[in-house]
Amino acid sequence: GRWNMSIIDLFAPFYETIFLKEDSSLEKRIAELEKLQKENSDDANIIRKLYYLKAGLAGEQEVMYQLKKANIGMYVLRDVFFNYDNLTAQVDFIIVTPWCCYFVECKNFSGNITINEQGDFIREYYHNNIKKKEGIQSPLRQVEAQRSVYKKIWYKNQGTIRSNLFERHFDDLHRTLVVVANGKNILNMRFAPKEIKSKVVKADGLIRKLEYDKAHSDKKTWSGKKEMAKWAKFLLDNSTPQNMITSNFLGNIESLKEELILYRTKKAKEKNIPSYYIFNNEELEKLLNLKPNNIEELKKVLPEVKVTYHGNEIINIIKKGNFK
Repeated sequence: GRWNMSIIDLFAPFYETIFLKEDSSLEKRIAELEKLQKENSDDANIIRKLYYLKAGLAGEQEVMYQLKKANIGMYVLRDVFFNYDNLTAQVDFIIVTPWCCYFVECKNFSGNITINEQGDFIREYYHNNIKKKEGIQSPLRQVEAQRSVYKKIWYKNQGTIRSNLFERHFDDLHRTLVVVANGKNILNMRFAPKEIKSKVVKADGLIRKLEYDKAHSDKKTWSGKKEMAKWAKFLLDNSTPQNMITSNFLGNIESLKEELILYRTKKAKEKNIPSYYIFNNEELEKLLNLKPNNIEELKKVLPEVKVTYHGNEIINIIKKGNFK
C-alpha cells in the first residue's frame, strides 16, 4: 500500500519532475478564438476572452517552469477533468509528491490581491487611470469543489473497509493549493485566516512551499517512485478525456460565469445598490455548480427576497445559454 516504501525505492533517490499529462485545453481554445477573431476582428467579447485565456495560459506556463526546475521528485498532471454523476471538475494541476498530492488552481490575476480576515479575495487594479476594487470568486473554494468531485470517484474505487479507514486521511493526502502566477502582483495575506495563508502561494514561492511541506511530513508514510507513478496513473485513468467533455463544457461554464457577473453588475448599477444584493460570490459559485433550471431549484441557492426580485432573469440566463 501507499504506506510502505520498498527497499529499492528507499535507496534510489528520485528528484525529477515527470509530467504524465502536459497538454492544456487552453491552447486549443485560444486557437479556436483566434480563428474567430480573423472573421470578426472588431468583436470586443472575443478580444476580451482571448486576453483572459492568454493570461491563463501564461500563468500555467509559469507554474510548469517552476515545477520543471524543482528537485523534489514528483509526478504532475496538467489540465485534468473529472466527471461524476453530471458533476464536472477541471483541475489546472495535480502534483503527486511522496507525502501527498496537491490539487492546484492557477490564477494569473492582474492587479493586487488581498485576502481579508473572512477569507474573501479582493482584487485592486487600475482601469482608465481609475483605481477599482472588487470581490472575486474564491479560487480556494473553487479548487476544493473540484477535489470533492474527485473524492466521489476515489470513494467509489475503494473497498468499504479501506474507505472507512482512509477517508479521514483523504484531505491530508489530497491537499488544495492556489498559485498566483502574476509576478507583478502584490499578494497581501496579512489578515487572512491561518488555514488560507498556508494554501495560497505566488508562483515563485511554489517550490519553497513544497519543500516546507516535505520537511514537515512524516517520512514513515512516504510513497516511493513506483507508488507515486501508480497513484498518478490512477488519477489519470479516472479522469475524463478532453474530447469526451460534453458540449464545450469549458467555454460553457466560463460564459455562464461571465453572463451572471455582467447581469449582476448591470442590475446593481440600475438600482444603485451593492452587487452582492443581487447575489454574492458564494451564491455565484452555487449558481455555477447547481445551474438551477426553475424557481424551486433557485430557492435552494438564493434567499427568497433575491429570488423574488431577480429569479426569473437568472433562470433565463441559465436557460438561454443552454448551460444545463
